[in-house]
Amino acid sequence: MKTLNKIPTGKIERASNLLKAGAKVGVNYIKYYGNKITKDEEEAKKILNEDNAADIYDSLKELKGSALKVAQMLSMEKNIMPQAYVEKFSLSQFSVPPLSGALVKKTFRKYFGKNPEDIFDEFSPESVNAASIGQVHKAKKNGQELAVKIQYPGVQESISSDLKLVKPIAMKMFNIRKEGSESYFKEVEDKLYEETNYDLELSRSEQIAQECAHLENIKFPKYYPEFSCEKIITMDWLHGKHFSEFIKTKHPQKTLNKIGQTLWDFYMYQMHVLKQVHADPHPGNFLISEKGELMVIDFGCVKEIPSDFYEPYFELAKVENLLNQAFFEQKLYELEILKAEDSSEEKVFFSKLFHEMLELFTRPFNQEFFDFSDESFFQEIADLGQRYAKLSDLKNMNTNRGSRHFIYLNRTFFGLYNMMHDLRAEGIEINHFKKFMVENA
Repeated sequence: MKTLNKIPTGKIERASNLLKAGAKVGVNYIKYYGNKITKDEEEAKKILNEDNAADIYDSLKELKGSALKVAQMLSMEKNIMPQAYVEKFSLSQFSVPPLSGALVKKTFRKYFGKNPEDIFDEFSPESVNAASIGQVHKAKKNGQELAVKIQYPGVQESISSDLKLVKPIAMKMFNIRKEGSESYFKEVEDKLYEETNYDLELSRSEQIAQECAHLENIKFPKYYPEFSCEKIITMDWLHGKHFSEFIKTKHPQKTLNKIGQTLWDFYMYQMHVLKQVHADPHPGNFLISEKGELMVIDFGCVKEIPSDFYEPYFELAKVENLLNQAFFEQKLYELEILKAEDSSEEKVFFSKLFHEMLELFTRPFNQEFFDFSDESFFQEIADLGQRYAKLSDLKNMNTNRGSRHFIYLNRTFFGLYNMMHDLRAEGIEINHFKKFMVENA
């Protein structure tokens, strides 16, 4: 894979890059109209999606940073995005053009005053993993194998301007109204700034690793503050397969169930005990060891859950509360799903919509054990999303619904459910995490 000697950092330069992608998309639509004459509609649309996904991704991977991070987030929306976009954008999790060795050395000299080979006993000039915000190099110090994550230059400085570029696309894609949308985009912007603060990531990584160390079948790397700074994080090198590679091969069901239970316990313990959660559950952030252990290698995105959101959110995860109409409506107001200015039509519509959604998404929480290999459950989720996406009624309503905290909590659950489904994990004990609350007391 080719390396990059330069990343566009200026507003005009980055905007120009996206405009070029837009021009290619325009050409693709011209081809699409031609293909509709010689091919059937489905095949013509498939070609259009593949061409557009490739051209947009090729543009974003050169920009890196928050523009590419948005593509990574969208790749998790399997029920919203066409499959061509999901497949292409998912590459942003672990496979994008890395920085050249010269740029890596420049970063080290800026923050440590030395080249990496002067700090470590060994340092691989080629990256072993390149994603949206940073890339990873392998190193050695005193016989210990290390992973050194280096942030791309200019990523933090371009967050605000990048979001302004992608905001119109996101608003159209998710039917977001301009009025009242500021808090949602501010939430995303704040989280992206946090992800580029490696000092914050280091402290959170050490904290969560320590507080979850007693969970079964899970491993975390040790971190090295003396070899870390605001743009570089150094940790132990963990040996294992990336989650996405692991699920491509056949494994005993017992192994898949064990990993699934570990992943579920890890997330439930964070949600209910720590009240903060690893909010980026995609395959690029997890490894599986030869022993079948789950290894967590990235804590860039952590969402803290305030109590005034946590309580109504999980109260509506109980089936008895969904069946209590007065209680249900009260919680919808607390979660900002229903609003005082809603018309009677909007109140009825959104109450019905969220009742149906919550009944479906919280189904695992109302069972002692749950089978995440159940295709019918995930087909229901896909069907529900498609059905409401096609409703013409939505276009005439104020669809900006819910607290800003929904953005990353929903993203967490969508990612977690998808990973559990990818594992085909069966017989997952939903409240197994409570065992560790007692042990940790």
